[in-house]
Amino acid sequence: MGRAAGVVSRVRDALPTAWAATWQWAVIAVGVALAAYLVLEHATTSSVLAAAALAALLVGAVLTWSVPLAIALMATPVVFVTERLAVGGADLTVSDAALAAGFGTVVLLGSRRLSPPMRAMLWLNAIYQFSTVFTVIANPFPQNTVEWFHAWLLISGALVLGWGLGRAGYARLSMLLLLGMLGLIAAGTFATAALNALQGHGLDAVYPLWPWAMHKNAAGGALALGVFLVYARPDWLGLSRRWTVLLVCVFGAALLLTQSRQAIAGLLGALFILIIRRGAAGHALFLTVLAVPAVLLLVQSVIEQFASGNQFNSAYARLDWMREVYALWKLSPVFGHGLRYWYVHPWAHFQPPQAELEVAASAGVVGLLGFAIMWAGFVIVLWRVAPRYGAVALGAVVLRITAAQFDLFWVAAQVSVPFVVAGICLGAQALAVSKGDGQYWAPPKDARQSSAERRAAARRSKARGRRNPRLYDRAYSSTPKD
Repeated sequence: MGRAAGVVSRVRDALPTAWAATWQWAVIAVGVALAAYLVLEHATTSSVLAAAALAALLVGAVLTWSVPLAIALMATPVVFVTERLAVGGADLTVSDAALAAGFGTVVLLGSRRLSPPMRAMLWLNAIYQFSTVFTVIANPFPQNTVEWFHAWLLISGALVLGWGLGRAGYARLSMLLLLGMLGLIAAGTFATAALNALQGHGLDAVYPLWPWAMHKNAAGGALALGVFLVYARPDWLGLSRRWTVLLVCVFGAALLLTQSRQAIAGLLGALFILIIRRGAAGHALFLTVLAVPAVLLLVQSVIEQFASGNQFNSAYARLDWMREVYALWKLSPVFGHGLRYWYVHPWAHFQPPQAELEVAASAGVVGLLGFAIMWAGFVIVLWRVAPRYGAVALGAVVLRITAAQFDLFWVAAQVSVPFVVAGICLGAQALAVSKGDGQYWAPPKDARQSSAERRAAARRSKARGRRNPRLYDRAYSSTPKD
């Protein structure tokens, strides 16, 4: 009986392994088939990029034997790729496919013990999703239903992907992969700017052509996020000061070449949040010196566009679009015209260039209320998170919503990547708390030392050490750090 019981136990233990191996081989087979189809049948830039993305996911599937979340890791940089996948009549971006693959991997193989901040973020997104169910029911067309699930994936799916990687101990690696892809985007921006200069276009706004064709606002938003992440430089990222200075200069120069005003405005908002949350008084003057000229340039460029009298420039076009969206909203103010209504509406064929207007026209007042609750809740929750992790997460999210006040909001990659970053921060925090390092929520204000108080304490400790060197190590090491 004992031997039979041992055989049964071994078989039962082997079943999950066998199932995992079958699932991995299935992923590999599908990836190889799709990559071959895209390369052989559709030899275009989009197909090559899609094949490269599938190859990355294929490598992740192979590595899953030793690294359970390898697919999610390989999907992280691919989330930036906005090229379209045209396979079997489906129309989705490479970013969406990678996000879905990474999300599924975390759900199957990652930790399911969500931290309190993560649960709060998911519930807030669920409130918005519930508020938009009414427009899905009131406006029955396929794009409406598909976009309802897509919007959930862009926020909750991205949060889960990032959280799973951070919770598994891959926070630093995930962020480095994101920065590596941002480096490619910056290189493509410089290369396109050089090509424009050779063709005599001068200082025109750069629309990067490599590694894939990007709108200047898409490239600018990604590069602005890169500047923020590198400048914030959380201690768990392990980025040296030399690399920080280099990458801030590279990403910042590329951002200026795109001339994306929305991205610059978002970056300023994120840096402002960083100063407040960290109490970085020493950086306030430096950032002010950068912010004042940037704001003046933004305002001046808008004034020049209005003064030019050109009715077809971006400033006049946005005013016309906003008037049209407002007139359209008044026709269905409660539930709106449906998500992605511009695909089917007889005369409104453009996506509104402002976040709240888009939600109001798509989901009505009900959806707009859910949108406001969701974003206010995001800010409140991340503000309460301990600054070591919450400052970067909040800054990334604020960067996106600030930029969306002047541009499109529900766009693949531009929405998902900031929430992947936020998820990574919350996952890394959950791992640290599980090891007894820190806590989820920031202590009350009266229990925290200001940055000036911490610096004064450090100076007193150093002075004591100079008077009595034997006490230096003990006194200075006990001083709270910034």
